[in-house]
Amino acid sequence: MSRDKLPRPTDAELGILRVLWERGASTVREVHETLQDGSGYTTVLKTMQIMTEKGLVMRDESQRAHVYTSRVPRENTQRQLVTDLVDRVFGGSPARLALQALSTKKTSPEELAELRQLLESLEKEAES
Repeated sequence: MSRDKLPRPTDAELGILRVLWERGASTVREVHETLQDGSGYTTVLKTMQIMTEKGLVMRDESQRAHVYTSRVPRENTQRQLVTDLVDRVFGGSPARLALQALSTKKTSPEELAELRQLLESLEKEAES
């Protein structure tokens, strides 16, 4: 399975991926303790086994407690999910997504400055 064609993670799988992106390589127990979402240990274990089969994570079986790592960086997964959302919900318009996202939740001054820089960069690109 190609890295670009990985299946879209479920909400539970995204929670586990967030832990792996933040912590790095982790055992099931470490992921379970970090999640604190009420999931039982065996549920987390089974989900991580399924994620291994789907190619979302890799499992190192060289130690007694298997260690899992994300197969794809956070940015790649975010890009894949946003592209899917833009296509399915916003008719392929990233601007509509951005406008909706910005009108839905409060944006910090730091985030607004970052957005301004991105917009300026995109405008310069478009002019060239």
